Amino acid sequence: MGDLGEGLSRYQKQGFCSFHTPGHKGRQEFFNGIDFLGFDLTELPGLDMLHSPSGIIAEAQRQAAGIFGAEETFFLINGGTVGNQAMFLALEDTADKRVVVERSSHRSVMSALVLSGLKPDYVMPTIHPDFNLPLGLNLEKQQIPWQTVSACHVTYPSYYGTAFELNQLLDERMRLGFSTPILVDQAHGSHFLGPLFPPSALTLGADLVLHSCHKTLSALTQSAMLHVQGHRVSRSHLRQSLELLQSSSPSYLLLASLERAGEFALDFERWRCLKEEVEVLHRKVENRLRILSEKDVGSYGIDKVDWSKILINTSGLGVSAPRCVEYLREGYGIEPELWDEENILFMLGIGNMPEDIRWLTKGLESLVSFAHSVHSAESRERMGNDKFIIPPLPHLVLSPRDAFFAHKRQIPLQESLGHIVGETISLYPPGIPVIVMGEQMTHEVLSTLLAVREGRWQGWDGFASQTIWVVEEG
Repeated sequence: MGDLGEGLSRYQKQGFCSFHTPGHKGRQEFFNGIDFLGFDLTELPGLDMLHSPSGIIAEAQRQAAGIFGAEETFFLINGGTVGNQAMFLALEDTADKRVVVERSSHRSVMSALVLSGLKPDYVMPTIHPDFNLPLGLNLEKQQIPWQTVSACHVTYPSYYGTAFELNQLLDERMRLGFSTPILVDQAHGSHFLGPLFPPSALTLGADLVLHSCHKTLSALTQSAMLHVQGHRVSRSHLRQSLELLQSSSPSYLLLASLERAGEFALDFERWRCLKEEVEVLHRKVENRLRILSEKDVGSYGIDKVDWSKILINTSGLGVSAPRCVEYLREGYGIEPELWDEENILFMLGIGNMPEDIRWLTKGLESLVSFAHSVHSAESRERMGNDKFIIPPLPHLVLSPRDAFFAHKRQIPLQESLGHIVGETISLYPPGIPVIVMGEQMTHEVLSTLLAVREGRWQGWDGFASQTIWVVEEG
């Protein structure tokens, strides 16, 4: 076995309790009857074709559409990324070739701007001061230019399980009489079915809705669905876009897992049992630990909270989140979804069991006691130094597509003021771009990049050398 296989084997043998993707949590019950070697097939007689389905794939997609409430559903085997990209490629051009986009959108949305050539009109998220994360969206502070954009693309829910008033956005479109498509990245809410969760974007009336079914449902990693209703987006263009973006050799294992994930999604009793344990967790730890909850609804642009995302802030403990994660992993074998300097996210999936949450509760109670015994002034000081603040939006000089294909050169970061930046740079989490390719470097952005010396950067090729790609002008 090679290094990759050995690494996977070593990790699996550690037996971590999963609070991260994928949602099946490695439970065999979701894949009973699926022969992983025998089903690893290509498009053969009787097995239909993904890009022109008329047989078993077509029937599986129709079944999924019925389960999730869509008029038509497309299976995605290149992840949710191609869903966001196909949405943009399928749009009809407006005169200005513009689209409304949340600044805190997934990086695949930024790549969709490059592929489509559309220019973004950004709406800014609301940062929650207790978590220093983009958890809400205040529509009253946004001006949606309905008459001049090709579409409005939003994220619902956020990575952290918070949802804004999507129904308000849909109501505004109807009230003003526009037919502008509303596209929703519901990647982290594919489980929004039934009364235990917020309403799905399809139920509220969105035109295109993306589900990353591997995140919280039982589908295999890289499996997703794109749901369609209404006629505001050409389905012919959408099919052509997906054919352009997706593999011509689709994995039937991924397709079969999507079909099965839809069937298991209707097992609401699994979620009900988990919800009861999450409520117990909140009662036991929320007085000693800052945890996102229903109490946060109605503030900072948050309309709803998905209880299956457990977000805690460690600032009040005086211990950094990475140190807390280390304690939970080593002492309790608990593996979170993600963390930054002061927050930890635990993500439930349909494969979690009630005993998993009871174990997490025990771990968090122990963490509080551990933190009180540490009294780490060093950690507290470090946590206060790297607060991320979104700088004002820079001026967009070139579309992301034009900037992507432009001639570029790499220069020292300190010399980049006033230059058109040639890469999209985000600190993850929270994942909001500090600057998007095609925008002009400002004092505020430069100060932000120079100040945050540590962290997990996305898209910054020259972080280690403190250089940056800029567009050659003239």
